[in-house]
Amino acid sequence: MSAENPKHPLADLVTSVPYFAGLDPGATKLIASSLIQRTYDADELIFVEGEPCAGLYIVRTGWVKAVKISPDGREQVLHFIGPGEAFNTYGVFASEANPASAIALETTTLGIIPRDTILQLLETHPALARVVIQDLARRVQHLLNLVEDLSLRTVESRLARYLLQTASGDVLKRQRWATQAEIAARLGTVPDVLNRALRALADDGLIRLDRHQITILDRNELQTRAGIEP
Repeated sequence: MSAENPKHPLADLVTSVPYFAGLDPGATKLIASSLIQRTYDADELIFVEGEPCAGLYIVRTGWVKAVKISPDGREQVLHFIGPGEAFNTYGVFASEANPASAIALETTTLGIIPRDTILQLLETHPALARVVIQDLARRVQHLLNLVEDLSLRTVESRLARYLLQTASGDVLKRQRWATQAEIAARLGTVPDVLNRALRALADDGLIRLDRHQITILDRNELQTRAGIEP
């Protein structure tokens, strides 16, 4: 790249997001130039459900959870969000307030793209609009699956599905923040019930529990427990 048109130092962060991977260098530089960087400590609130939407958030380092919080403080985790992933898309593209709260799970650095910048790009880059529509459709399907899991499946079935979807190959590396309380909040249960479900799967030889990871030993049977066709 020429010295007259150097690459923006945040361009790689922008193009790590599937939304923006196919944009031309000019659009990528526009987004990178508009990025606001912020760092949050573990357990720090990033934004609150119902607040005006500031923009699209990209995780640079760390992990975030998107949650719905009941009046008595109970959490239902909607997503765990890691490096290179974007979140709060609904608030940006539907012109609505934040639909959920976001909390840092560990020290986390985010890039925030102002909503006006995103809307400007949608008008000038029809291909971006198509990618956004496809991603929003996937997110709707995820929430439909979550409703189905919470309404129609047992905790063991939900856990089996979670392990299959989250593992890389047959190994699920446990992040430092991935306590039983956090995973239980994702599965709509409590830690004691989750612990019993984990032990049951381990006792039946479907998984092996180690300090920092869970290994799938019998994928076919785990799929059966999850209600997934092998």
